[in-house]
Amino acid sequence: QVQLVESGGGLVQAGGSLRLSCAASGRAFSSYVMGWFRQAPGRVRESVAAISWNGGSTMYSDSVKGRFIISRDNGKKTIYLQMNSLKPEDTAVYYCAAGPRMTMAEYSYGYWGQGTQVTVSS
Repeated sequence: QVQLVESGGGLVQAGGSLRLSCAASGRAFSSYVMGWFRQAPGRVRESVAAISWNGGSTMYSDSVKGRFIISRDNGKKTIYLQMNSLKPEDTAVYYCAAGPRMTMAEYSYGYWGQGTQVTVSS
């Protein structure tokens, strides 16, 4: 079992930056692939980024590649999403998730946090 709690969301102007955190509790955190997903109002949830168990491999959606950076600190049982050059279309609830495989497919992730709101004003 893994419990996940996101933090760091808020309101930011376009072009600004935010860093999201996702703190995990429970056993075997370091064995999980971790991912960030987001859901904008009226839209389906989409994948944003994923990171392997040791941080050695990362994946990004095309919409955030070059602007967002996913990282993890297994000692702190925490993952991060550094979001730069934010755009109004990045406005969404952001979720972190844990799963067994290095993929950005939502169905592979069995543990989810409650989400944190990110709002980017134009």
